[in-house]
Amino acid sequence: MALRLVWHHQYQRAGWARQAFKILQSIRTQSTVTPGTHEKRQSYIHHIGSKPLVHRNVGQHLRLAADRFPNNEAIVSCYEAGARLTYAAVLDKVDRLAASFHQLGLRQGDRVGIWAPNGMLFYLTNLATARAGMISVGINPAYQVPELEFALKKVGIRALVAAEGYRQQNYYGMVSHIAPELASSKPGELKSKSLPNLSTVIIDSQKTLPGAIKFSELYELPSEQSISKIERIQAKITPDSGVNLQFTSGTTGAPKAALMSHFGFVNNGIHIGNRNELDRSEHRLCVQVPLFHAFGMVIAIMAALSYGSTLVLPTAGFKAADSLAAIVRERCSIILGTPTMYVDLVRRIVESGAVLETPEIAVTGGATCSPKLFADIKHTLGVRKVKTVFGMTETTAVIFQALFDESPEDVQQTVGHITDHYEAKVIDQEGHIVPFGTAGELCVRGYGTMLGYWDDEKKTKDTIGADRWLRTGDQFVLREDGYGKIVGRLKDVVIRGGENIYPKEVEDFLNTYPKILEAHCIGVPDERTGEELCAYVRLKDSSDTIDRAEINRYCDGKLAYYKVPKYVRILNDLPKTTSGKVQKFKLAQLFASER
Repeated sequence: MALRLVWHHQYQRAGWARQAFKILQSIRTQSTVTPGTHEKRQSYIHHIGSKPLVHRNVGQHLRLAADRFPNNEAIVSCYEAGARLTYAAVLDKVDRLAASFHQLGLRQGDRVGIWAPNGMLFYLTNLATARAGMISVGINPAYQVPELEFALKKVGIRALVAAEGYRQQNYYGMVSHIAPELASSKPGELKSKSLPNLSTVIIDSQKTLPGAIKFSELYELPSEQSISKIERIQAKITPDSGVNLQFTSGTTGAPKAALMSHFGFVNNGIHIGNRNELDRSEHRLCVQVPLFHAFGMVIAIMAALSYGSTLVLPTAGFKAADSLAAIVRERCSIILGTPTMYVDLVRRIVESGAVLETPEIAVTGGATCSPKLFADIKHTLGVRKVKTVFGMTETTAVIFQALFDESPEDVQQTVGHITDHYEAKVIDQEGHIVPFGTAGELCVRGYGTMLGYWDDEKKTKDTIGADRWLRTGDQFVLREDGYGKIVGRLKDVVIRGGENIYPKEVEDFLNTYPKILEAHCIGVPDERTGEELCAYVRLKDSSDTIDRAEINRYCDGKLAYYKVPKYVRILNDLPKTTSGKVQKFKLAQLFASER
């Protein structure tokens, strides 16, 4: 191992050619025991890594960042009057919030929901829950009342920290709809029949809202003595404990809540940041992705924290014009986004005639990216590198990622190289490892694997075996050099612009519409979002009709906007097997024939 590390650093210092780097990777990307001839042909990789893992919680990681980079800007929120905070200022505000949570009666391990778009509130509250020893729960800003209620109940959220609203939504009003007792409750002492676990509602508003605490008041609530206690409790927060819950759906349509550990957050942030070259110079990251996702929480927040980088938030929700303005004004050197975001950003740059001077690296993830889009990003944004990341919520974000020196083919045709300290294998339907280059299901094992699905032992065991191998549900091809590519998905999931949509959830909802006898949804190709949802419906009255506008009206206020089907097709007879199961591949063929 020591010899491998020496070679690694010599290659980097000397700047040797790509071939030397390839030789190094073939040495480092292997199992710790030299395999036999037969084993070498099997799709199994263990990437040892050159940086050791650290046993540190998120709160300790923030303290380290504040000590190392006290005067570096940690975050800039362009739309919030250009608000800026250094790492030293972030730690001060975070500890005040953490002390306030304790003073309000919250305890270590309690779940704190954060319902807000990108901004200072989300960033600071997320870190404060970690420093307080609590578990943050990122809630999608687009959620409607039924989805919010499910989230609050599923993980037993004790406190909800929310923005006043987002777009046309009034968050206080939506919470009050679920818990009408809020208006007559003393702030911090809610007792709701519908939400028995929720005791505290905190709203970021200048208004005095009955039963709610103003977010701004939290900074003044704790005493200096209680604030100082936050540092002392860090040693009592084990890195192996839960830090964040991420909602992710299954094919049954019922959202699951994946519990992430401090250990996974910290180490994934370190290794992601290293692959994205944050350790090579001071970087300013344009964050176009939502912070409540693993992409935003880990690839953005935790990676930046690891290297003293600056997060630049252009606006509350993605808008290409705002991203472009932020990149220019704040001189961003790295851009984070999903393929859909880059489609819009490239178009905006072309239409405006803007020439970008500072971007060096564009990082794309959350969905597959076409070779043409890779080329458009590099040419239009003028970056020297386009990097890809691939992972899943259950692995704390990234499991494959671009390396430092790659061919255009590696960038465009793979999802990157397996990340440090991770194992990967590809198996067939019987669970046997297939040869390299053969498609099968990707399984991974490593430090970032989730602790499990909250209060769902069965689904946890279905996903993670007793041996800790996690089945991703992705049909994958693994190469001997550690690179891989997705060739399909075993799970019935549609990825629209980085947002996971599980057809069963939408189908179950559409089936409640009086006109519809049955609905079946599939993912169909889309140039901008990667995929869109198409609903094939059979109506109760075959002479009746229905269109997208009618479906939109029914979904309004009940389904998040990204789950609403873009296409609606009526079929009197759906293609089915002899056992009555709908053949969705035939629906996909039918849609393709329309083009």
